[in-house]
Amino acid sequence: MNIEKILSISGKPGLYRLLSQAKNGVVIESLTNGKRTVANASERISRLSEISMFTTSEDKPLSEILKLVKEKFGNELPVSPKSDNKALIEFLGQVVPDFDRERVYPSDIKKLVSWYLILKDLPEETGEKTTEGNEKNTPH
Repeated sequence: MNIEKILSISGKPGLYRLLSQAKNGVVIESLTNGKRTVANASERISRLSEISMFTTSEDKPLSEILKLVKEKFGNELPVSPKSDNKALIEFLGQVVPDFDRERVYPSDIKKLVSWYLILKDLPEETGEKTTEGNEKNTPH
């Protein structure tokens, strides 16, 4: 799943697709209800492609963790964002055995699970073309 243009906005539930730049922020579309709006530049906006998780070795990008979750569980996760902390920690331990148990909090795992549940239904993007239809540079 391509998360390059997927955003998380602090204080707003769900995930958003980046559509374009606006004068004082960005035009976004909710992945849950399809509503379009403008997120102000003053809001704390994070691209999912720039998020990583602490491990005992080197940090793992969120895109890699999402891929591991899909490979291990597909669309049926054994937990939900409302699961208890023990179940969430056990779930992540099955996916990323070396996650840093000191720096990754249950709230982080809840966020991972809720994001996965939103993203799992998005169509797969092959990486051959961007959403604008321009071909990406691919190594030959």
